[in-house]
Amino acid sequence: MLRKWLSFALLTLLLAATPSAAQDKPGAVKVGAPLVLMTDFGLRDGAVSEVKGVAYGVSPTLLISDLTHEIPAGDVWAGAYRLYQVAPYWPKGTVFVAVVDPGVGTSRLSIGVRTRAGHVFILPDNGLITLIDEVEGVTEARRIDERVNRLPGSEKSNTFYGRDVFGYTGARLAAGVIGFAQVGPEIPVAKLVRLPHQKAVREGAVLKGGIPALDIQYGNVWTDIPAALVDELAVKPGDRLKFEFFHDGKLVNRVTAPFAASFGFVPEGQPVAYINSLLNLSVALNLGNYAAVHHIDSGAGWTVRVVRD
Repeated sequence: MLRKWLSFALLTLLLAATPSAAQDKPGAVKVGAPLVLMTDFGLRDGAVSEVKGVAYGVSPTLLISDLTHEIPAGDVWAGAYRLYQVAPYWPKGTVFVAVVDPGVGTSRLSIGVRTRAGHVFILPDNGLITLIDEVEGVTEARRIDERVNRLPGSEKSNTFYGRDVFGYTGARLAAGVIGFAQVGPEIPVAKLVRLPHQKAVREGAVLKGGIPALDIQYGNVWTDIPAALVDELAVKPGDRLKFEFFHDGKLVNRVTAPFAASFGFVPEGQPVAYINSLLNLSVALNLGNYAAVHHIDSGAGWTVRVVRD
């Protein structure tokens, strides 16, 4: 009995010390990496569940999380921003499947990219990587080889790449079935599609930037002007900042607001300038919806100009 127990223990140790075949693959993502899904599918039908079913078909032990499935239909910019907002808070090795794909079934490329932060993104080449590239830096890009990285039996389907190509490939990566090099042939990072937008800059005493997103639940207006640029103007709590919001170059709203740490430092219904959770300059109404009241939206066509009052 002792001899059998020792033999079993030795076999167990040897298996634990032997790398799996998946982990030996070139560029393999760590087995058991989280798989994070973001789409514009909504939750009123079964599309998201189909993607998850395909992923669990690859590996029933996958850790799958939903970033959001409420990106406005076809709004690539909104998708790009939500990736920028969320990805930095996920651990190295996380695989993101991002599907906002108005060009599905056309000549646009299906790609995988890897960043300096160690994240992998599986998505269409339509600009979704724009802001991720700026914050994490894309170091490698590959075109998905659909001859091997496509759900078997889906070859006649041309309108559900989120399930058949992106979801399937992302799951194979997260499960360690393939390494990143096996996604497909390498393509030049410089040739990937990027969305044009106003980047945050300081021009003397003036800060300029964009409005990449709204704090949707509350209507706060988030700019892309980082706290570091605000610091360059030596702005202190209680100082007043003048904001001008533009859409396609046309002035939509102008407001002067005190700079404070949070909303409750001004009376209810009054505007306040503050640094949001992503450490960017923002404007809100205390217990109100600034964007709705002043008809402000977000996207590449929205810009902001800020000076001290």
